[in-house]
Formats: sequence, C-alpha cells, structure tokens
Amino acid sequence: MAEISATSFPSSSSSSSALALRSSPNASLRCQNVACPRTTSSFQELSVKRSQLVGNALATGHLPATRACKNQAIRAVLSSDGQAADPKGAGLRGKLKKVVLAYSGGLDTSVIVPWLKENYGCEVVCFTADVGQGIKELDGLEQKAKASGASQLVVKDLTEEFVKDYIFPCLRAGAIYERKYLLGTSMARPVIAKAMVDVAAEVGADAVAHGCTGKGNDQVRFELTFFSLNPELKVVAPWREWEIQGREDAIEYAKKHNVPVPVTKKSIYSRDRNLWHLSHEGDILEDPANEPKKDMYMMSVDPEDAPDQPEYIEIGIESGLPVSLNGKPLSPATLLSELNTIGGKHGIGRIDMVENRLVGMKSRGVYETPGGTILFAAVQELESLTLDRESIQVKDSLALKYAEMVYAGRWFDPLKESMDAFMEKLTEKTTGSVTLKLYKGSVSVTGRKSPNSLYRQDISSFEGSEIYNQADAAGFIRLYGLPMRVRAMLEKGI
Repeated sequence: MAEISATSFPSSSSSSSALALRSSPNASLRCQNVACPRTTSSFQELSVKRSQLVGNALATGHLPATRACKNQAIRAVLSSDGQAADPKGAGLRGKLKKVVLAYSGGLDTSVIVPWLKENYGCEVVCFTADVGQGIKELDGLEQKAKASGASQLVVKDLTEEFVKDYIFPCLRAGAIYERKYLLGTSMARPVIAKAMVDVAAEVGADAVAHGCTGKGNDQVRFELTFFSLNPELKVVAPWREWEIQGREDAIEYAKKHNVPVPVTKKSIYSRDRNLWHLSHEGDILEDPANEPKKDMYMMSVDPEDAPDQPEYIEIGIESGLPVSLNGKPLSPATLLSELNTIGGKHGIGRIDMVENRLVGMKSRGVYETPGGTILFAAVQELESLTLDRESIQVKDSLALKYAEMVYAGRWFDPLKESMDAFMEKLTEKTTGSVTLKLYKGSVSVTGRKSPNSLYRQDISSFEGSEIYNQADAAGFIRLYGLPMRVRAMLEKGI
C-alpha cells in the first residue's frame, strides 16, 4: 500500500506543503485531508506506481489537495506558474474555457498543449490514464506537461477497472474481431475516454481533446464515448485542424513555442501497449508480404526459444469470468498480469493480421496478447461443458456483432449493453476450471471440469444406458432426413 505524508519544501516567499508518496509494506490508506497552499514555487515530483495507487488518481493544479479512501481521487496541488490562459482572451479559432487533453508526454501531445492555448485561448488540463502500459511511460510527465504550458496533470490508475469492466465483458462474450484480433486497443479507449469525461466534470472543463489522427479508429472510439457520456462537451481534434503535417513540422512548432522536444528515441514502429496486449504497426509491417523481425516483439519470446518443457496451469472460472490461477484467487488485473508473464515466457499469443479499419482502409498489425490468449482458450473450453448447442450457436453469432461494435467504439451503445446482459445471463452457470498446457507458442486444453457440466458419462459412454436407447435413433434419422428423402424421390420420379 502507499503511505502518504505531508512534506515541506523551501520557498523564497513562504513554506509550502507537498504530497509525498512512499512505499511501506505495513502501511494502510487512511481517510484524511492533506493541506496545501494555493501557491507553490515549483512542481513537486510524484512517484506514481500502479501497485500503490489501484483505483486512485493523482492531479496537479490549483485545487486544494485532498485525499480519500478506496476509489476516490487522490489530488496533489501544484502551481501552474502562470501558464493558464487569460480567461478573457480568445484564440485564433475561437474561445474555450478549459480543455482536458488525453496526454502521453510524447511529441504530438506536447505540441498540442500550446496549440490549444494559441488557437482556443484556453487553459489546458493534461490527463494520463494508466491502463498497464508500463511505469516508464509515466516517468517525468509532470515536468513535461508544465514545460508545455499545461495548468494541471491528472494521472489515474485504471488498470483494475480496465480489466474488470472492459476486458472481462469482452472475454465473456467471446468477442474476436475478424477471426484474430482480441480488441486490445479497442477496449482501452472507452475506459480512457470515460475517465476524461469524469475529469472534465471535476475541473469544470467545457471541452476535451485527443491526439488521434484522421485516418485511424481511435478518433471514433474517443468521440463516440464523449458523445454518449456528455454530449455538451466540445471535442477538439488537432490532427484534423492544424497545418502540421509530420514529425519535422511538430518539432519546428515546438521550438517556436519554447516547448522542449522529447529526447526519447522515436520507435520505427507505431505501438500501443496496455495490460491486455501490445500492438505493432508501421515500418516493414506496412508491406503484408514482409515477415516481422524477431527483435520487434517485447511481451513474448520467440516460440523457437521458449522452454523445451511444457508448463501446466489451471484457470478457475465463475459465471464465465476467470477468478484464480492454480487455485489462488487473484484480482482481475493481477491475474492477467501473471498470465502475461507466464504466456510470454512460452511465446503465447502472437498474431499477425490484415484488418479492415472502421474508416474503410485495410491495415496490417502484429499483436502480442499472451495472457488474453490463455484466458480465451480457458473460458471457451469451459463453455463446451456448460452450454448446449443452441446456446453456443447464438452466443457465437452475437459475439461477431459484439466485437464489431467494440472495434467501432460503440461501447456505450444500448445494443451492446443489452448484449452484455444476455451474455451475463447465458454464462451464469459457466463455473469450474480448465487445465491448459503451454508449449512453444501453443495453448492446449488438457482437462476441464464444472459442477454444472451437461456432460454425462453414463449417457455418452458406448455402454448401455437407460436414458439413451440406441434403437430410438432409427426413427429420429427417418424424420430428420425426411426433406432430403422427399427431394430425392421427386428427382427420381418416385
């Protein structure tokens, strides 16, 4: 857990309190308020670790610092050093009061901050969601946001919510887009966008902004969520408005506005990572004929280099959702994280596909989903015991539509929410466990059991049974094949 204490920092004018986080094995979170003056001379550094802040948030800005238990936000107060826009001024394209920007700290979003202030005369609140992309991507964001001109940085740990409320419903529904894609990016966007809407309400923003390009799917996913949850919010998408055409233009704009250009080396691939998957696009992958390079993968080893001995694991499932690993109950995010490690070690979950984007073009992507691939195999296998034929057929047919809606950003569509209710009801008896064998890139089911199993050995056995009389099959076959027999009689003039 995280232990929170007030720490004083010297100031040229007056002393100020700052919120400091430190790890303590015996510390517990206690509801209390931490006072912090409205004026501070500099940004304080916050060490944000996902394991310490599950379900909470860190914010930097002008508001008083407060702290609450469990799912309430943790808010630390820092000064904007005069970066906020003049509320009476207007930008080149109009006037907005305050904009919440989906912020990563990279070149694009760093440039968007001054662009928003220049073009809309607004205060910019940067928002970063932790959905399991890795702690390194959160390092130094406060300093970057301040240097770009933002008045606040809000960081929220959404990992448990992401897995429990977004990944698991898709897993229960069996949602797979175009036969292969397990919807890693598609599921992450609505949870991020929802959090942005919440932050906008908290800080009194009248608009939200994102750095998605006009060619991709993510612009749709973000904006449909904004429309669904707060249709009054204005949406700004700079890539559809500005004159910047590429990286060099963005660097030039940054220099002109005294925005420090991120010094991190730009990857030749376009990647998106969260707790469910890692996607790769661009460079040699733009030609579907090219084989991916071995050193491109980051979550999984090459199956050829995986251990020579298989590993057996058992996944416990309750009402269609995984709850345990090898008999040990785990939270959704912890379970997925452990399976990512195990699956990655065995080279599980690599997918190379050409997909149809929502905007009409085809794109080639390579995905690593080690833990998700294991979970899909386990849940679907248990359904073979607990669901009858008609239920499986209807569920599979709806899963196609479900996946399409998630891919298209319609997470909060009434039809999708209705299908969630159907899937929850249909799988309420899907409880039990599945044993899987992991070996050099493959997942094989070796055993399954359920207290609600429809499989009856006394009926399925080749031995005699009082319930199933083999002689009954003759009449069934004659009736079942009657339409085919009548057609054949007609053709032969019988």
